Amino acid sequence: MNKSEEKGIYGVIAEFDDPNSIVAAARKAYASGYRRLNAYSPYPIEELSEAIGFHKDRVAPVVFVSGLLGLIGGFTMIYWMTAIDYPLNVGGRPLLSLPAWIPIMFECTVLLAAFGAVIGMLAMNRLPQPYHPVFNVPSFNRASTDRFYLCVKADDPNYSHDGTRAFLASLGAREVNDVAN
Repeated sequence: MNKSEEKGIYGVIAEFDDPNSIVAAARKAYASGYRRLNAYSPYPIEELSEAIGFHKDRVAPVVFVSGLLGLIGGFTMIYWMTAIDYPLNVGGRPLLSLPAWIPIMFECTVLLAAFGAVIGMLAMNRLPQPYHPVFNVPSFNRASTDRFYLCVKADDPNYSHDGTRAFLASLGAREVNDVAN
């Protein structure tokens, strides 16, 4: 735990007027070595996620693994029911009849992939999150209407309270505030 965390500081947040200035500021902050950044805007800005270095796509592997588990689970369930638990030979058909099982295995695959996508997304976004320290900044309520914010977290390796505040102010920020925990 560094000194800022001991004092109850989550980080420093800078307010910008337009999307171009926050994207430029985020690029400069990332280029200066800040890695624990977060940006807030009233609408999605595609360049902004790239500018803060966010390019992880971890949901796709979770969906694939969940779908694969659904496929295996569907096959296992049908096999157990028709071949082991209650074997019933109808018309001389084999007990292991894959063409008749394909719709059920497909549905189990889609069902578990969808559950994996939703649960994985919630877990990776740490949702639901009823409290976040950035809401302690009085002007942050405009983040959903017309302002753009760039936050440098206190646990960033390059973070120093005064140095980070001065750096964000030099990027053309309208206002720089401390974010209390």
